[in-house]
Amino acid sequence: MTLPDRLSGEPKSPFYDADLLERGVGILFNGKERTDVSEYCVSEGWIRVPAGKSKDRFGQPLTIKLKGTVEPFPKDEPAAS
Repeated sequence: MTLPDRLSGEPKSPFYDADLLERGVGILFNGKERTDVSEYCVSEGWIRVPAGKSKDRFGQPLTIKLKGTVEPFPKDEPAAS
């Protein structure tokens, strides 16, 4: 299975793919698996993760962008270490 360059977990985003997210996508960020990623972009080298328990005025979690090496992998296959 080929994973997209950019994927988001937010249904309003143009990069949202419900079928792919339902199958499961894992993220290796700088060599470690992250389970709290809400969006990623491989070509630009960043992920978005929630910033604690903070919420915006619409009740959505505030996110921060972390830069580094992003390697997505399908959850049904073992992670490449």
